Amino acid sequence: MFAMKFALLLILAYLIGSFPTGVLVGKLFYHKDIRDYGSHNIGTTNTFRVLGPKAGTLVFLVDFFKGTLATCLPRIFHLGDHHLCLIFGAAAIFGHAFSIFLKFKGGKAVATTAGFLLGYNVQFFGLCAFYFILLLLITSMVSLSSLISVVLIFISSFFHDTFLTVMSGVLVVLIWWSHRANIKRIIAGNENLVPFGLYYHIKQKHDKDKKE
Repeated sequence: MFAMKFALLLILAYLIGSFPTGVLVGKLFYHKDIRDYGSHNIGTTNTFRVLGPKAGTLVFLVDFFKGTLATCLPRIFHLGDHHLCLIFGAAAIFGHAFSIFLKFKGGKAVATTAGFLLGYNVQFFGLCAFYFILLLLITSMVSLSSLISVVLIFISSFFHDTFLTVMSGVLVVLIWWSHRANIKRIIAGNENLVPFGLYYHIKQKHDKDKKE
């Protein structure tokens, strides 16, 4: 009975993660396929750039909380082991990155990973959110902030528990792999910036000085 319940809920966690929020919001409300614009990614950042802040916020919230919901399934259905939450969170993250609804393609899973961390441990999520926000305010790049944050999360997990360390190691590989194009743009110096943060203002001043 436990094995069947576990299997069914694990499939549900994957399907929750697979929900293609960005694609559906674009098609239903803006009559655009987000995959045809900008970076062609279905996630929050590209939605903000292409469809605007309302759409971007909606996509972020849904992608975030689908990670939290999937992670909490073992608690909701009383499967017992706290560490099972990691497995269900991983299923949602992989669902987002390899969605069955998008022919096993998907997003970079940053928002869904953040939602998973909230569902697993609120205090650890707070630490991870601090890493990301601080890095974003310094680098002005969502991609670079995500890449560095996931490494810091992996290192911080050493002081938490072994199961989270294993999961964090997998996330490092997945998120760095999904950001391959961003890494190339970062190295080339032409990665997209958010309109705030230290690096953004430095670059704006540098570009202004060059024109003068």
